[in-house]
Amino acid sequence: MNSLDSERSKILVVDDHQASRMTAVALLSVEGYEMLEADSGPAALECIKKTNPDLILLDVMMPGMDGFEVCRHLKQDESTRLIPIIFITALNDRRSRIRGIEAGGDDFLTKPFDHLELSARVKSLVRQKRLNEDLDHAEKVLFSIAKTVETRDPNTGDHCERLVALGRAFGSYLNLSRPQIRNLEWAGYLHDIGKIGIPDAVLLKKGKFDAEEWAIMKQHVLIGEKICQPLRTMSGVRPIVRHHHERWDGSGYPDGLVGDAIPYMAQVFQLLDIYDALTSERPYKKAFSPEKALAILDEEVERGWRNPKLVESFKDFICNIHLQNAAAIPESEPSPLVATG
Repeated sequence: MNSLDSERSKILVVDDHQASRMTAVALLSVEGYEMLEADSGPAALECIKKTNPDLILLDVMMPGMDGFEVCRHLKQDESTRLIPIIFITALNDRRSRIRGIEAGGDDFLTKPFDHLELSARVKSLVRQKRLNEDLDHAEKVLFSIAKTVETRDPNTGDHCERLVALGRAFGSYLNLSRPQIRNLEWAGYLHDIGKIGIPDAVLLKKGKFDAEEWAIMKQHVLIGEKICQPLRTMSGVRPIVRHHHERWDGSGYPDGLVGDAIPYMAQVFQLLDIYDALTSERPYKKAFSPEKALAILDEEVERGWRNPKLVESFKDFICNIHLQNAAAIPESEPSPLVATG
């Protein structure tokens, strides 16, 4: 491996047997990596906090905290979830591998090490980590742009933050999958990112739009979709960004989709978006009560604008879950479901 490949990437070897650690350290040191060692699970977690390694070689069978527990801890932590983990074990049974996969492990190696195999797998996963970090950075740039857009429009307050929390709660109520809930949360930030391409004269206008201004404003969903297009991780968010202004009867935009032709996640999200807009104070209106907001959604169902069954589910969620949870929180504490602001 040349210096450009390794760039002194840090590898942490976690094993309670010194001889095994020394073997891995010796084999990888000649590849140009900076080697770190830990002899237990707790020691590994402490070392990771201080050094942020690029890859972890993790022994499975350790006293106290075993490798599976260490892996689960790291993969559930936002700051360490991208670190690749290779399980090192003398066990070669199917059950151990399944446990390793469930814990979030990225690869497996069996003792004794094959030098070429160890080198190839470490090199591949270190490169993959860098790609993942680049992707993670690109996502954060998008979210930063979205926050800038929200700041640009002083009428929305903490609209995005509230949508994220509301989407998480309603998604769980609907038993959506984790990726679907994540897409709802991300859409909370990104649904109006396309407004960055709308002139201030239109975006910040007080009063109703004329026909030309309205045509310009409706372009924000198409602009937003294009901004999210390059990232594959946004594949589930793009339909929400594009279609969250469609209507059940086909009178919405940008495509005039009818009924279930509207992506389901866009249907779910638009209820969150409408409810939050209605129940939040804006310069041009006072905040409506939850009861009034739900009554307005019922009116939109009668007009043919919303999915009747989904609105009924949303009403049940608001009345029986969301409002009860909010009421149970002392006034001195902000609600985790409704952001302050």
